[in-house]
Amino acid sequence: MSKHLPAHASANSEHWQQAILAAIEVGIVVVDRQFTIHEFNQFMENHSGIEASQIQGTNLFEAFKEIDKSWFENKCQAVFSMQTPVFLIWEQRQYLFKFGTSRPITSSSDHMYQNITILPVPSKSGEVERVCIIVYDMTDQAMSKERVEKLNDELEVISRVDDLTGLFNRRYWQERFEREYKLTIRNKKPISVLILDIDHFKQVNDTHGHQAGDQVIKSLAMLIKKATRETDICGRYGGEEFVVLLPDTTTETARIVGERIRKVSQRYLVKHEQVEINFTISAGIAQFDSKYTRPLMWLEAADQALYRAKESGRNCVLLAD
Repeated sequence: MSKHLPAHASANSEHWQQAILAAIEVGIVVVDRQFTIHEFNQFMENHSGIEASQIQGTNLFEAFKEIDKSWFENKCQAVFSMQTPVFLIWEQRQYLFKFGTSRPITSSSDHMYQNITILPVPSKSGEVERVCIIVYDMTDQAMSKERVEKLNDELEVISRVDDLTGLFNRRYWQERFEREYKLTIRNKKPISVLILDIDHFKQVNDTHGHQAGDQVIKSLAMLIKKATRETDICGRYGGEEFVVLLPDTTTETARIVGERIRKVSQRYLVKHEQVEINFTISAGIAQFDSKYTRPLMWLEAADQALYRAKESGRNCVLLAD
């Protein structure tokens, strides 16, 4: 008795296969060893804009020039020779086929992120002469991960930055200061720390209110940013007190920076509720020295110089003894 299926059964089987290929939400592309396309399902038609009848029989790399030919040939060669699947994930390479996103209005991406599975397709004899490329749309997952990473980055910035001034907060500045202290012990390069605060700041608060005081603090932070380099590490140490770590800077050069901040502060007028407020600053500077056996000793040396500047009449910059 013949085991062959009747013609109508074979036709029904082929119909169901085509229906399944059209319905599934993944891309299906079958190519041979020469990378000639034999199958191209409706998912691929929808996202490429090319009908299966137009692309079947053409070369994969000619039809999709964005594919890195040598890289993809190497991936497929492992499938042909070892007869085992190969998996490619979007974190390593964002896509194989450069398709637009399936949600162009709501998605923040301009292309489809893809995971790819390459499966061996054995013939009746067991030889693998074709492979099946399965394309999974991973755009939603990729965008979700990107949003989480962006949120984590924002939270990290928030944890480092003083919300009033935009400078580093005390905790993070202290971490950077201690790290630079350890580096300086090894590399012996000159580095100075500058500590400054606003003269008679309590009078500003008492006369004009705390909002005016905050405006003065913000203005000084802005002037410090403008007077320093990107490589300098500026922070708000507390209240009206600020610190600046100046890498590759000797005492004398640090004095120039301190004087620059002092002079622009003296000339600057803070406008608050139709009132103009002027202010001055005092500063102390200490260059790193091996006698500072702890980071805090170094910072205290600059703080002592600041104290002497206050005792000397304020609105001046003094160096550590």
